[in-house]
Amino acid sequence: MIAQIPVNGIKKKQQNNTRLCYMKKRKKYTKEYYARKYGYKSGLEVETAEFLKENNIEVKYETLKITYMIPERKTYYKPDFNLPNGIIVETKGRFTAADRNKHLLIKEQYPELDIRFVFSNPNSKLRKGSNSTYATWCEKYGFKYAKAQIPMEWLNE
Repeated sequence: MIAQIPVNGIKKKQQNNTRLCYMKKRKKYTKEYYARKYGYKSGLEVETAEFLKENNIEVKYETLKITYMIPERKTYYKPDFNLPNGIIVETKGRFTAADRNKHLLIKEQYPELDIRFVFSNPNSKLRKGSNSTYATWCEKYGFKYAKAQIPMEWLNE
């Protein structure tokens, strides 16, 4: 028995549980292909636009922009270490965008807190291809930082 199974424009031909043979098939253009080609995000959007055109209705795709607010949510931050002198120490190997945003929000909402960072490598790039490092980010936003361990000066402040 021969079973032909179309997969991504290629037919697989299988004969009685033997190995699969691949046969080239003429490329079939899918709805998703046309969606991307004409600026839509899905095949359903293409179908809807075609329906509107067939019914003599002008197609206005993503021309309206509606601004809305995402409700704030309450969340918590547990610092890594609290020193007896009030300094908060956060240790970081990776310093993700989510971490950076969190600390900017905390600094904005609690300016009296003295939060400092200890990075395993403060010269790590914020992201691949970036010129900014963990250290330059801290300098830009007014956070003190150290490499690998808490400096003795922080303990004696």
